[in-house]
Amino acid sequence: MMAMVNLSLPAPAKSPSRPPPKLSSHSSVPLSVNRPVNFEPLRHRLIKHLDAGHLHKAISTLDVMASHNAHQDLVTYSLLLKACIRSRDFQLGKLVHCHLTESKLELDSVLFNSLISLYSKAGDWTKAREIFESMGNKRDLVSWSAMISCFANNKMSFEAILTFLYMLDNGFLPNEYCFTAVIRACSTSEFFPIGEIILGFLVKTGYLDFDTNVGCALIDMFVKGNSDLESAFKVFDKMPDRNVVAWTLMITRCTQLSYPSGAIELFVDMVLGGYMPDRFTLSGIISACTELESESLSLGKQLHSWVIRSGFASDVCIGCSLVDMYAKCTIDGSLDDSRRVFDRMENHNVMSWTAIITGYIQCGGRDMEAIELFCKMIEGPVPPNHFTFSSVLKACGNLSDSRTGEQFYAQAVKHGFASDDYVGNSLISMYAKSGRMDDAQKAFESLFEKNLDSYNTVVDAYAKNLDSEGAFELFHEISDFGVEVNAFTFTSLLSGASSIGAIGKGEQIHARLLKSGFQSNQCICNALISMYARCGHIEAAFQVFNEMGDRNVITWTSMITGFAKHGFAARALEIFHEMLKAGIRPNEITYIAVLSACSHAGLVSEGWEIFKSMHKEHEIAPRMEHYACMVDLLGRSGLLREAIEFINKMPCTPDALVWRTFLGACRVHHDKELGEHSAKMILQQDPHDTAAHILLSNLYASSGQWEDVARIRKNMKERNLIKEAGCSWIEVDNKIHRFHVADTSHPQVQEIYDKLDEMALKIKGLGYVPNTDFVLHELEEEQKEQFVFQHSEKIAVAFGLITTSRPKPIRVFKNLRVCGDCHTAIKYISMATGREIVLRDSNRFHHFKNGTCSCNDYW
Repeated sequence: MMAMVNLSLPAPAKSPSRPPPKLSSHSSVPLSVNRPVNFEPLRHRLIKHLDAGHLHKAISTLDVMASHNAHQDLVTYSLLLKACIRSRDFQLGKLVHCHLTESKLELDSVLFNSLISLYSKAGDWTKAREIFESMGNKRDLVSWSAMISCFANNKMSFEAILTFLYMLDNGFLPNEYCFTAVIRACSTSEFFPIGEIILGFLVKTGYLDFDTNVGCALIDMFVKGNSDLESAFKVFDKMPDRNVVAWTLMITRCTQLSYPSGAIELFVDMVLGGYMPDRFTLSGIISACTELESESLSLGKQLHSWVIRSGFASDVCIGCSLVDMYAKCTIDGSLDDSRRVFDRMENHNVMSWTAIITGYIQCGGRDMEAIELFCKMIEGPVPPNHFTFSSVLKACGNLSDSRTGEQFYAQAVKHGFASDDYVGNSLISMYAKSGRMDDAQKAFESLFEKNLDSYNTVVDAYAKNLDSEGAFELFHEISDFGVEVNAFTFTSLLSGASSIGAIGKGEQIHARLLKSGFQSNQCICNALISMYARCGHIEAAFQVFNEMGDRNVITWTSMITGFAKHGFAARALEIFHEMLKAGIRPNEITYIAVLSACSHAGLVSEGWEIFKSMHKEHEIAPRMEHYACMVDLLGRSGLLREAIEFINKMPCTPDALVWRTFLGACRVHHDKELGEHSAKMILQQDPHDTAAHILLSNLYASSGQWEDVARIRKNMKERNLIKEAGCSWIEVDNKIHRFHVADTSHPQVQEIYDKLDEMALKIKGLGYVPNTDFVLHELEEEQKEQFVFQHSEKIAVAFGLITTSRPKPIRVFKNLRVCGDCHTAIKYISMATGREIVLRDSNRFHHFKNGTCSCNDYW
């Protein structure tokens, strides 16, 4: 049997006796001065100050005694150290340590343990270990526990686990504090397997059945180390004595692992069980409301009422959660409630400022107000932290304002955040969104320490800038360095593949994530649906959708959007109604997807019904995008007068998006008068709107008004407005091949044009007649016919015919709207070759098969 360790406090040490100092016979000092000074009143005063919580006065008394070469006993030093640790005044604690060293007293294990705890909490693990190693045979169970806890607190998991094993080798049986500390060290994916082994040891000792702290540590280990809520719940259910801390922890972890409904259920059980929620519980459950997909605002308001009744209205932590909740749960995009909570808070800290600034950014389109709030913040007494700087840099990125962002980054450097990962990653993202990828790459390379988040940021930046090659190169670099990728990495890569239609790369990523065990991850499944849909393989997207067990609003919206873009309006509406039956509340994006589906199929009455149901059934106020969808629906259907009437009756001023949509419809239906009116309205708002100039120019060109075309083109040149060049591309053998109009740069150019000539003869024999109205230049008819057959999408299709074989579809992508002649020609090509051709333009997908298109010539 192991001898029991005696942890009782030792008796106060006696001060060594000193002979009274000898006085010189010549001394004129009065005899009374030479008598021994009685320090007992000072000792009593020091203890009295400690009992009253006056730590500084106690230390001052200690200084007085030290100046007379008198020192306290070990018990008093122990009390002083513990008071410094409790108040987190580590500098005073270090001063006490200095006095203790000067006293020459022999320290006992209690004092050694207090010193380890002091330096551990101060973040000085080196000094803590030095003290621990100097203890020799005075180490007891508390010493080992303190050292394990020190390493765990300082994110030194390996050292903590190693110290735990050394402790066992030295014959000590761990108690609940040791187990809590070492389990905390195992709360990472790297050391989680060791945590499972320690759990087996723990079960044998019986601590799991009665200690709440051990239970809480295990919950954290399962959640943080393995994202395993099921096992966390098993631990929680096994805990016989759950306190408010345990309930709050479980509620918080449910929210963090995207299980807000579970957090709400726990909160209800907690209240019904007679437990009184504290400020941390209320803050956590309000945060859970922001993650709910339905009734989130209603529940959040009820909790807000509870907060007021419970007397927590002035609590800063709860106030931050309320600001965040109202910002994220807003129905009509308004931040009035969020701002009202913020303005009524008596005291602001960095969290409340960051919450409201982030709220404006997440709301969309209010980045300038976020920047103004940040400027107001830095003028006040609360300094921004790394999260605040990260948010404001994101706002600058959304505005493509890298110059202002660089000024804010300079401020971040002054505040000591030059090497902070959050700030560095936001800087990368800001440069990328501003189109400065070279600077984004430099910012990435200059990071003090690259972690997975850093790689994810730059991978995402390359993906969003349509540079999937750069994104995939970095992915391979991550793998080479042995960094374990996460869900965000795969999501970014899938986004990169979908942005350029690289289905081959997308399928490779799909295979890789299956091997990595991410096949059931909701975010990744949503990204897979989007990738397959945007790459033209809508049935593969639908298969992923059907195999998903847990679908959220993003899942349903992604599938609806996919069907809408592919022209399958009936299936899009069917999924929408299934979504409503499943109890999932649609959001603003869902309604954009459904209205787009109606627009692509000309379902005017269905579109009107859905548009009216937004506010009536779900209290969603239409945004500008929804109005633009309705204008598109009416315009595509040729109802231009109804569309202009709808615009004139809008409750808000139509923006350029609405007028641009209407101008596009005027171009399709050759309505010069309304087209000129819409162009005028756009240019009043933005004289430099390139799209308005081009659409109006095309409208004039289709009517043969070449003088007006020349006038607009001259105006564009004077304003330095550049039309985006048409470009088509196709993926063959995991490589992207790009083509422009009349392109001759490809290595296989001769084969491509030979195939084009062959196709031209075949389809003309089937009845194809070139439509030269789509040549928007003043040329001879023969030149126009030659020019129209050299459009980039036809070249890409020809390349696909010579490099791919049946039954694989030819998938071509174009950055602009496909022209009418190319649409007709590709229908004939599909008939002549028997090949299925899928074309994605800037608006939608066209599935060509046996001489017909899925759009039924309505696009």
